[in-house]
Amino acid sequence: MTLFEKIITREIPADIVFEDDQCLAFRDINPQAPIHVLLVPKRPIPRLGAAAPADHALLGHLLIKAGELAGMLGVGESGFRVVINHGPDGGETVPHLHLHILGGRPLAWPPG
Repeated sequence: MTLFEKIITREIPADIVFEDDQCLAFRDINPQAPIHVLLVPKRPIPRLGAAAPADHALLGHLLIKAGELAGMLGVGESGFRVVINHGPDGGETVPHLHLHILGGRPLAWPPG
């Protein structure tokens, strides 16, 4: 089981801010912005590049929820960033697809 699967099953505690039947959102333990929430699907997909056509609806659900969560967290109007890391060079540290929702301060471009 990945770290995120253990959070989903409550084996590891987390500061959960949202949950539905398809996904779970919790605050990052090493935040890179005042608002830094991870949104993970309950059905594990190792990374974005491993998603299949059957994951189409779940991927759409995650993007819609990311926007809703940004609003709920108070950054929907001021602006936010959604990041998906893929592979070691992309910054992936947990092999379970997840979306970083970042906001609460101006975010520079390009990142990293």
